[in-house]
Amino acid sequence: MSLRFLTAGESHGPALAAILEGLPAGLNIVLPVINHELERRQSGSGAGARMKIERDQVRILSGVMEGKTIGSPLAMLIENRDHDKWYNKPIPALTIPRPGHADLSATLKYGYSDLRPALERASARETAARVAVGAICKLLLSEFNVRVEGYVRSIGEIEANIEDIPIETRYQLAEQSSVRCPDESSSKKMEARISGIMEEKDTLGGIIDVLVFNPPPGLGSHVQWDRRLDARLGAAILSIQAMKGVEIGDAFRNAHLSGTQAQDAIYLEGEKLVRHTLRSGGIEGGISTGDTILIRAAMKPIATTLTPQASVDLFHQESAKTRYERSDYCPVPRAVPIVESMAAFVIADALVEKLGGDSIAEMKNHYQTTSQSQLSDLNLDGKEHIFWKE
Repeated sequence: MSLRFLTAGESHGPALAAILEGLPAGLNIVLPVINHELERRQSGSGAGARMKIERDQVRILSGVMEGKTIGSPLAMLIENRDHDKWYNKPIPALTIPRPGHADLSATLKYGYSDLRPALERASARETAARVAVGAICKLLLSEFNVRVEGYVRSIGEIEANIEDIPIETRYQLAEQSSVRCPDESSSKKMEARISGIMEEKDTLGGIIDVLVFNPPPGLGSHVQWDRRLDARLGAAILSIQAMKGVEIGDAFRNAHLSGTQAQDAIYLEGEKLVRHTLRSGGIEGGISTGDTILIRAAMKPIATTLTPQASVDLFHQESAKTRYERSDYCPVPRAVPIVESMAAFVIADALVEKLGGDSIAEMKNHYQTTSQSQLSDLNLDGKEHIFWKE
């Protein structure tokens, strides 16, 4: 058994919906926790005008009774308050695609008579449903003392000075910052840069770090490409709108190093096998090592800009400039809980896959017998072996 979810809904439709399947029975569902995650997604410097309209709250439609999951699919609904301004009203034709958005590619694929159906579904508004799913997954992970926490590493050309900040405290410090950066000095520079880009009528991207604390060893597998934990995390992060790059640990920095410099040396401390660095990001051979997992996501500057960009009017078949659709100037701070949510889903899915069990109680019983990266967990016999014996 494993987890899976689907989302439905358009940016200006009546609501967003999500169905999460595969949850064990007996998980406590705390609505304020879910709504807090939705609130985090709506706060931060660089947000557009719509964040002043929406006040997202989740409604649970199925899968929960008396505050606990019952093992059936969990369905959630988030209403779009902005829908009333669009319902049953004529909308001008949209025929000029924005470079970098799904406007043109989706219209070519699905044969729409107007560009709007493409942008309605491709909009990052859909991520509100993902954050609700992620909040449920965080609740599941918390039952096993696993935490998923993120922060902003950079916005535009401004890189935060965080190397001397302990990783355990970065999240708490970041949540006190309007740009979700744990370094106060860098936060002020980022805020000023966002103010500047708003005056320039342009947009900014950035880099987000997400840490998974206390994951058990053995999540994922090396035996097939699609079961590798890093591959699953990479696919999940890249599925988020405007995410164009992902690395596990210091992947791109490691590419400039020699092999002896790029690994996480293994040490024996008592019975425990430990690593003192996170160069591999807590994953080796597609399998979690039991160390903190580090995921880094690169978010491009989003395609919707107040400054017009060169494009083509597809209906009039002539060169044209893009028209502004309401959007953010810098969505990076608001994207932190979105990246957390997709990471939480993948880790929760891998945990359910590893432990099995139809209830939280059964999963916890299985968890007690899992490997904790100790010598006593190994079965090496030290004997000579003959491989491929007929």
